[in-house]
Amino acid sequence: MALSSMTGFARGHGVAGPYVWAWELKSVNAKGLDLKLRLPSGWDAIEPGVRKAASSVLARGSVFANLTVGREGAPPVVRVNEPVLAAVLATLKSLSGKVEAAPPTLDGILSLKGVIEVNEAEENEAERQAAEAAIVAGFDGALANLAAMRRTEGSALGQILLSRLAEIAALIARAEAAPGRKAEAIKARLVEQVAALLETSQRFDPDRLHQEAIMLASKIDIREELDRLVAHVAQGRALIEGGGPIGRKLDFLAQELNRESNTLCAKANDLELTNIGLELKVVVEQFREQVQNLE
Repeated sequence: MALSSMTGFARGHGVAGPYVWAWELKSVNAKGLDLKLRLPSGWDAIEPGVRKAASSVLARGSVFANLTVGREGAPPVVRVNEPVLAAVLATLKSLSGKVEAAPPTLDGILSLKGVIEVNEAEENEAERQAAEAAIVAGFDGALANLAAMRRTEGSALGQILLSRLAEIAALIARAEAAPGRKAEAIKARLVEQVAALLETSQRFDPDRLHQEAIMLASKIDIREELDRLVAHVAQGRALIEGGGPIGRKLDFLAQELNRESNTLCAKANDLELTNIGLELKVVVEQFREQVQNLE
C-alpha cells in the first residue's frame, strides 16, 4: 500500500439536468480526519453520503470541501401579486381628482415594487434526486483525484524519509568507529574519573569504589544507545516500505530516535562523539518534520 501525504487539491464539475455543479477539495495536515463541508442552502441531504465516502478513502487530514450549484435552463415564472395590485389601484382611485397628474399607465403600474414577482420554476423532484446522486458521484471522483495527488506526494516523502534514515545509519556507523568508542579510550576515561574520585577522599570503601567504577563505565558506554538507534532505523525502513497510514507510528519513532540521540550526546566522552550526537539530532528533527506531512 502506497504512502500518502495529507496535503492535496482537486476539482470536479458536471451537469445534471438543469443543475450545474462544481466541487473544490483541498486537504492539509491534521491529527485525525476532519471534513469541513460548505454546501449551498437546501443541499444538506447529500452530506451523509459525502462524509461516508471521505472516511472510506482518507485516514487523516483536514479536508475542506466546497460545493457550488446553479440551476440553468429553467424558465422563470412571472406572477402578478394581486393584493398589491389591488392596493395600488385603490390608492390611485382615491387620488383621482385630488392631484393633477397624467393618468397612470400599465407599464408604470407594473414597474412598482411588489406588483410583479419573478420566481424560479418549481423544482422537479426526479430532476432534483438525479442531481443529488450526480453531485455525490462527482464528489467521489474529486476525492479519488485528491487521494491520487496525496499518494504522489506521499511517494516523494517516502524517498526523503528513507534518505534521512540512511543519513542516521551513516552517523551511527561513524559513532561505532569513533576512537572514543574503543576499549582503550573508555578505560582511560574511566581511570581518569576514578582518580578524580580518589583525590576527593582517601577513605573510599573498596566496595563503594567498585560500585562507582561500574556506574561510571555504564555512563560512558553508548553501546545500548547505538543498538537502539540501529533497531529504530530498521523499523522505520520497514514501515515506509510497507506503506499505508503510518504517520503516527513514524512520529513516535522520531521521538524515540531523538531520545537516543540526546542520551548519546550526554554520554559522549570525546568531541567527535559529541559532534556526531549533535548531527544526529539535526537529521532526526528533519525526519520528524517530514513525518508530520504523512497520513
